Amino acid sequence: MHDAEKKLSLRTKLMYGMGDGGINLADTMVGLLFAIFCTDVVGLRPGLTALVIFVGRTFDYVNDPIIGYLSDRTRTRWGRRRPFILFGMLPFALAYMLLWWKPPFDSQLVLALYFGFAFILYDTMATVLYMPYFALTPELTQDYDERTSLTTFRMVFSTVGAMVAYVVPLSIIGTMNEASTGRVMYVGMAVALISILPMIGVFLGTREKPEYQDQKEPSLKESILAAAKNKPFLYAAGIFLLGWVALDVMQAALLYFLKYRLRLEQHYDLVFATLFIAALISFPVWNLIAARWDKKRAVMAGMAFLALAVIGMGFMQPEWGLPILLGLSALVGIGLGAIQVLTWAMIPDAVEWDELQTGQRHEGMFYSLVQTLRKIGSSLSLPLVLLMLEVTGYVANAPSQPPATILGIQALIGPIPAVFLIVGILFASRYPLSRKRFEALRVELAERRAASSATGAAASGTVAGE
Repeated sequence: MHDAEKKLSLRTKLMYGMGDGGINLADTMVGLLFAIFCTDVVGLRPGLTALVIFVGRTFDYVNDPIIGYLSDRTRTRWGRRRPFILFGMLPFALAYMLLWWKPPFDSQLVLALYFGFAFILYDTMATVLYMPYFALTPELTQDYDERTSLTTFRMVFSTVGAMVAYVVPLSIIGTMNEASTGRVMYVGMAVALISILPMIGVFLGTREKPEYQDQKEPSLKESILAAAKNKPFLYAAGIFLLGWVALDVMQAALLYFLKYRLRLEQHYDLVFATLFIAALISFPVWNLIAARWDKKRAVMAGMAFLALAVIGMGFMQPEWGLPILLGLSALVGIGLGAIQVLTWAMIPDAVEWDELQTGQRHEGMFYSLVQTLRKIGSSLSLPLVLLMLEVTGYVANAPSQPPATILGIQALIGPIPAVFLIVGILFASRYPLSRKRFEALRVELAERRAASSATGAAASGTVAGE
């Protein structure tokens, strides 16, 4: 393929990338605030909150593959993925608003049932919107480095969205307690509407490759077997899961850590801004590292760096002060940048491996399974944080917490995420798709497509001659 054909326009990268700004704005607010909203604002016990999140995320184990399979089989004039984006925006916004409404009930059981239903509805609508968006990545370009570049653009917007989610909602809400119920609802409504606006740009600014719609529609069994037999995908998915579980655990525990361990809750905006600005600055660096080495070695380096940074933060003492905390936050942000860019950038390369093996493309199923893994990670990591609080005697809004609770929060910030990252490094060491092997795969695939086109053209000529 000619070099000019490999490169995506800046406009396409921007229009596609901006979609993740809205996605991560909404999703980060859930990861950051939903647990503490339920425990400190609604008054739901940590154990019941853990059950709500586990049930909501577990339900997605089913609907993610279904939506992925349906998008693989969709054939419209807008493509396979973009119709889901167009028609999924408004239902998502409405479901998101319900997540932040406190119903007028005192019963712990009724509150748990309501928020369980709201979380299931939110996650389902999020799947309809997000999964086809992620599956566009391998359809926009087949180039190894362009996919990393495209993912970098997406992660820049994603990080800006996350930074807004960490700083703005809490600056409006203030302390998370019962008195902030109304403010939480208004912020949830605003975030719901703002988060879907960039998806309009995605729908208008991207185009799917028409030749993929001409391929035979895969059956559900074929799609699942294709993923199960795709060795690069299985390793990439494992790396993705372990990296994001580490981030989810730390993210869910971070507010508790600042509020109860370091007594620096008033500086949360400065801490989060430092973390995400460092991540933004690191994106082009990790992009260059992946281009100079390859994605495998780059993600191993990034995971090792982040593991050391979170261990350092986990052992931080209150007397160390704000400057040390900001320095550690910057280091965590650099490692965060590696996880965000590189774990996502590895997934689309498995699509060509799949096409070479099966003669079909199953992007929707692949990305739905990745999203399912992300939900599995969240369904385990967020309840892990809440259960840790429950068993260590956490008391919502208490002026001081038991020593066991403080120790548990420290473990959730540092050593526990580090364990997941170390296992992720072991997975990455076995990842089979290097840059050289991927380029050879692409050449073989291009030759097969050319031969198939020539055979089809010859067959058409024979029929016409008859």
